[in-house]
Amino acid sequence: MTSINIGIKEQDRIAIAEGLKRLLADSYTLYLQTHNFHWNVTGKQFRELHVMFEEHYNEMALAVDEVAERIRTLGLAAPGTYKAFAELSAIKEVDGVPSSSEMVDILTQGHEQVVRTAREVLKIAQSADDESSASLVSDRMRVHEKTAWMLRALRENG
Repeated sequence: MTSINIGIKEQDRIAIAEGLKRLLADSYTLYLQTHNFHWNVTGKQFRELHVMFEEHYNEMALAVDEVAERIRTLGLAAPGTYKAFAELSAIKEVDGVPSSSEMVDILTQGHEQVVRTAREVLKIAQSADDESSASLVSDRMRVHEKTAWMLRALRENG
């Protein structure tokens, strides 16, 4: 591979990309979980949750591509297998089909985990003056914070 000279030290590029790999794994795991729940949700809030989950996984489908492409821009290979995501992700898969209220709780926790992972990566990117990665990660944090808030709001009275 040709050398990369974008004004970020190699060790910093690698550290940022490694953090982005964890963010990608968390995001993709949450995407898959959300898609699963979209297919399998039942109950009184079926329509609302079915549509909401679809909106969420569609947004994440585009986001994971941006994160993976940033990893590539920094010169590392992006993980792209379930095995790699399982090893890198702090979000664990759920067995079976939980109730709709459990789905909301599980997804809330997943979005909060993505925010925590993003926060860690943001610090690394900022310390390396990598504005491009910092901006991407900050944008992802904002989306996941808002989504977690909306999911928590669903559970306020039930």
